[in-house]
Amino acid sequence: MSVWDDLVGQEKVSEQLAAAARDADALVTAAAADTPPPEASKMTHAWLFTGPPGAGRTQVARAFAAALQCVSPDRALGGVPGCGFCDGCHTALIGTHADVTTIAAVGTQILARDMRDTVRKSFTSPATGRWQVILVEDAERLNEQSANAVLKAVEEPAPRTVWLLCAPSIEDVLPTIRSRCRHLNLRTPSVEAVADMLVRREGVEPEVAAAAARATQGHIDRARRLATDPAARERRAAVLKLPLRVEDVGGALRAAQQLVDAATEDAKQLAEETDAKETEELKAALGAAQGGRLPRGTAGVVKDLEDMQKRRRTRTQRDSLDVALSDLTGFYRDVLALQLGSRVAIANADAEDALERLARSSTPEATLRRIEAIAACREALDRNVAPLLAVEAMTMALRAG
Repeated sequence: MSVWDDLVGQEKVSEQLAAAARDADALVTAAAADTPPPEASKMTHAWLFTGPPGAGRTQVARAFAAALQCVSPDRALGGVPGCGFCDGCHTALIGTHADVTTIAAVGTQILARDMRDTVRKSFTSPATGRWQVILVEDAERLNEQSANAVLKAVEEPAPRTVWLLCAPSIEDVLPTIRSRCRHLNLRTPSVEAVADMLVRREGVEPEVAAAAARATQGHIDRARRLATDPAARERRAAVLKLPLRVEDVGGALRAAQQLVDAATEDAKQLAEETDAKETEELKAALGAAQGGRLPRGTAGVVKDLEDMQKRRRTRTQRDSLDVALSDLTGFYRDVLALQLGSRVAIANADAEDALERLARSSTPEATLRRIEAIAACREALDRNVAPLLAVEAMTMALRAG
């Protein structure tokens, strides 16, 4: 199965990237044979992938990275790079290829110090692969200093370095950076396409796959999690009960606290799984014996790791809250659809009784105000407002209608 088979609902983009990967392969082959490169090429040194949440921006970028590193012998017979089975494809897809570097926001921003080594690496030749690939998953989270560092690297890249930037929209990236990138915009895949992917790739039962795809409205990652993780289904069910628990002030405040506590618990579970392992690995790398003291002058390195872990916990908590707020938005969108006399677009069919109850007890205008309150909560979280304060304001607004 080639790397392009996992790009759900992105056929046009897949064709463009496959053609670019073919030309990229020809460029490297020509350089190795010391022959003139092809005159016309669809390959370029910087790409910007945009699209709505869940469209699969990172998956598309990683598939392209794998195709650039493909070493399948079929390429010499006219095959498209990106077989999905060779060592280059496999290691790029699972994130262990020496010449594919991935940068993701640990906290709410990608800091300049997080980019420093990566920018330096971008000016070097590939160590083992065919291209030096830098994949930035959250380009919209580059702050001023880190964005300027990326700009300098994109302006004058090494001959065999490729930057792959992912962001929700082209406006989320500095104009000076996006003007130097080839832009590809992804679309939200259809519910049917996501359900088919879950059945084929994850072995999910068709009924479960269809329900997960419909509930998440084509969001690939959330649909996969919902279809394969019972705990995710339980959290979603609890979130969908929230609109019925905000009928009084006390209920609204309790609902807010429960929502924040659940997100905090998610962040804590992730920290327990990774923080201790990272700390022990760092201490071992610094030469500290098991349970022993750190060598002199290394405390600052451990402090940097602790700061990074703290930022990651904050990011995880906010990401968990964002998923819950997306579920709430979908719930009230279904309420609005019922109030306007439509049943075609109902995503949360498993909560139909609650939907109909709220649809009868309120007006479309009140439902729109509630949807706006959820959007305001998301904006407040993006501005680093304290999560409990932002969620309490939202639940009080949901109560007021």
